[in-house]
Amino acid sequence: MTINQVAETLEAEIVCNSNLAEIEVSCACGSDLMSDVMAFVKDQVLLLTGLINVQVIRTANLMDIEAICFVRGKKPTAEMIEMAEQLGVILLSTKHSMFLACGKLYKAGLVGSGVRAI
Repeated sequence: MTINQVAETLEAEIVCNSNLAEIEVSCACGSDLMSDVMAFVKDQVLLLTGLINVQVIRTANLMDIEAICFVRGKKPTAEMIEMAEQLGVILLSTKHSMFLACGKLYKAGLVGSGVRAI
């Protein structure tokens, strides 16, 4: 699923780096705990979070996460946007709750990050 498709599915606004919106993501991770993100993410992850601080951008950069969607109508700060632009991290914002956003993405075909086959 491309970031443009994510934005459409979540009725989300692409806040920065919209020029990169054709990047593909294969799974999503919803968390406000960056330690969980660091423990469970894998390649091509979309991070959904309600946490608004620069640590989210730093964690995304460290874990090679190319896109972050802020839930519950939260908007990144100017400092976060500037850092994301410099690092090439796409930022989105949706009015939906974390639960609903994750459900919509799952219904559209994304799996959860850290899901292991049994």
